[in-house]
Amino acid sequence: MDYVRAFLVGGMICAIAQILMDKTKLTPARILVLYVTLGAILGGLGIYKKIITIGGAGATIPLMGFGNSLVQGTIKAVSKDGLTGVFTGGLTATAGGIAAAVFFGYIFSLIFNPRTKK
Repeated sequence: MDYVRAFLVGGMICAIAQILMDKTKLTPARILVLYVTLGAILGGLGIYKKIITIGGAGATIPLMGFGNSLVQGTIKAVSKDGLTGVFTGGLTATAGGIAAAVFFGYIFSLIFNPRTKK
């Protein structure tokens, strides 16, 4: 049942993004920023924790989960380190994901020939 809930929650997050791309003039980059920001806001309010409880990896893997991780890391670091935690907490909490994105982005840029859309 965990897999079904993860699929439904993650699928719903992705479906909303697809609807936004199809029915609005929002670019994928703006939707990305919207999702990270929304995840951060919902995480800061404690709402995203409930979504994670229901959806598991379906809620933590998408971009909203990244925004939530940034905020949760910041909250934890602020309670431990004070004001310095505002600047270090989010990056510390998401360093693994950021490093993986840079590493795999570099590897794939070597393998494939990127070009702009026409």
